[in-house]
Amino acid sequence: MFGPYVLDLYCAEAKLVIEVDGGQHDFDEHREHDEARTAYLREQGLKVIRFWNNEVMENTTGVLEAIHEALGPSPQPSPRASGERGKGGAHE
Repeated sequence: MFGPYVLDLYCAEAKLVIEVDGGQHDFDEHREHDEARTAYLREQGLKVIRFWNNEVMENTTGVLEAIHEALGPSPQPSPRASGERGKGGAHE
């Protein structure tokens, strides 16, 4: 749950919401609800991306590329993270 909404997929670290919609979301009443929901989530500082069910099933690579792009650039590891040990590290 995020506020009053149950989210399909949510990454708190990236502040990214991924919604996967079925055909029922193509009707006016659902579209209006989705727009209000997206507006609320964006007001909370979240990025929202939506896919149709058939996109996920038929164009998985494209969906994954869109998610990767939405996540933005990966942070570069620090020199320490690549194997350098500090005080109190494990003994060899």
